[in-house]
Amino acid sequence: MKKIFYNIFVLLSFVMLMTACGTDDMEFKNADVTEVKKLYEPATEKAINLTSSGSLYFSWEPAIAQDGGAPLYEVYFDKDGGDFSSPLFVLSSDLNGYSSGADISHKILNKVAALAGAEPGETITLAWTVASSRGINQKISKVSNKITVTRIEGLEDPGQVFITGEGSEAGSDLGNALPMHRLGEGEYEVYVKLVAGGTYKFVDSKSGSPAEYYIADGKLKEGTEGTANTLNGVYRIKIDFGSASASTPVEITEVGFWFCPTNSVEWKLSYQGKGVWKGAGPVTFKQESWGRDQRYKFRVSLKDTKGTESLEDWGPANANEDGTPSGTASYYNLAIYTSISQWDHKWKFASDFDGKTVNLTVKMTGDTYTHEVSL
Repeated sequence: MKKIFYNIFVLLSFVMLMTACGTDDMEFKNADVTEVKKLYEPATEKAINLTSSGSLYFSWEPAIAQDGGAPLYEVYFDKDGGDFSSPLFVLSSDLNGYSSGADISHKILNKVAALAGAEPGETITLAWTVASSRGINQKISKVSNKITVTRIEGLEDPGQVFITGEGSEAGSDLGNALPMHRLGEGEYEVYVKLVAGGTYKFVDSKSGSPAEYYIADGKLKEGTEGTANTLNGVYRIKIDFGSASASTPVEITEVGFWFCPTNSVEWKLSYQGKGVWKGAGPVTFKQESWGRDQRYKFRVSLKDTKGTESLEDWGPANANEDGTPSGTASYYNLAIYTSISQWDHKWKFASDFDGKTVNLTVKMTGDTYTHEVSL
């Protein structure tokens, strides 16, 4: 409540100042300004456990400008013991810099703590102060306070993630980075060929200066180090920003066309790159007493880094799918099933494919996993 009344008071004062002085007083002028002499909130050495949705209010005694105009303020952050000559982070106060207070989100404080060297879940002490200005003249306060923050355990979900680096088929050209598939909030995976001897990393953009992440000891970390790679082959990699973790890469050793009536892999698909497998071979429906059976899916062989082998089925995204092809693209959408069987989770070929050579293309990339069927 105190913070609300304070913000209302500052806003009213700001409006009255603009009304009384006119717009000319709000223009940047080369006028002298006093430094901020007192920092009010947060109290020095206040301890905060950061959350993904919280915020912390900072306030200070207003400065005075020589020309009677309204000063601008910026909040400076530095490491404990720093002199703010090269601050870790700078941001304007509320009201576009005219307020003597700033409501700063925990996400920003989490970023500052990371810049100071704290890992997710670690606690670190930060120093903060305020710079006041009027035009080109700026004064950094001689007083500073400390806050102790405990970083959010996980990392902030960037919303989109790509894999890049010479240790992967994407190579080191950022523009060729491969998109990762979003499994859920903060969770991503990618099917990619890994190349031993190099490193790979994850980025949130294919251009500019993106945020970078890497895997070390099963943890997902923010930084430019890159993930050292000793693996050769096509792998599935999963990362989770919410828990700042990564699963051990699993090799995809085979993707096979599974024909349910024969309870077997009829022929194999080969990896084409960028999460795509293709194959071609004969398809002959099986004659049953009730008609010809055309049900199929994909049987996939996997091997972890310890050499343990396993199987899974790639079948319809609609787990209960059992109808004939509808002609819509969504019919061919694909999901992963770790419980394998002869009949569950299958599609049906259209009748035109009986006795023909069929092309199958599996696309484990992009927003939607899917496959294509053609003659």
